[in-house]
Amino acid sequence: TAAPAATGPRRSTRGRETQVVPGGGGGGTEGARGRARPDPRGSAGPGPASERLPRAFSKGFSSTFTGERRPKGDRIFEALGATDELNSAIGLAGEFSSEKGHTFVEQLHKVQCMLQDVGSNIATPLSSAREAHLKRTSFSEKPVLELEQWIDSYSEQLPPLRAFILPSGGKSSAALHFSRAVCRRAERCVVPLVQAGEADPNVAKYLNRLSDYLFVLARYAAMKEGKEEKIYVKPEP
Repeated sequence: TAAPAATGPRRSTRGRETQVVPGGGGGGTEGARGRARPDPRGSAGPGPASERLPRAFSKGFSSTFTGERRPKGDRIFEALGATDELNSAIGLAGEFSSEKGHTFVEQLHKVQCMLQDVGSNIATPLSSAREAHLKRTSFSEKPVLELEQWIDSYSEQLPPLRAFILPSGGKSSAALHFSRAVCRRAERCVVPLVQAGEADPNVAKYLNRLSDYLFVLARYAAMKEGKEEKIYVKPEP
């Protein structure tokens, strides 16, 4: 279930900072001239509660959902950015796949929604989270188990893997391979947060299984479209 929109008190525009709120992979939106503005990338719910913070120069700092100020180069925001990029990559892969009539696009849409919840958890560091924060941004193991079921289902339909596959197999497949690579980077960003006790271990598990799902799905897309998967060929010495 997606985390609800932030309903807490607004940060003062005089503080010139950004606050990350649940429901957004890339964090909150900064606003201008003291006006609260809706996030153009979408909101977690209707009404005033879904509005984001005023746009203002942040002086290189942002705030987590817990209100903690950190430099924008902090590994939490690096992980949020990687997760946001992953969501965008999957969105592109979904569009290519939809054009080919693949039925798995509904699964990709569900994954995109889950990545919003991943972002909410990342934006809520456990070291500064209160019980109210944790209730809204917790991440369970259920989505991880669902991914594993999907992986098994597609794997059973694929021919055995006998060589190293290069990203290829048509636009749908290649885009899914690209998403897989982005997912691996997002996982590498999240693992240190989990090791430091700042993020839920299930978030890292989800990204780990998601990359495997995207790999299997890329192969499945190529097979269904009748596209050739290019394999690694060792160059002549």
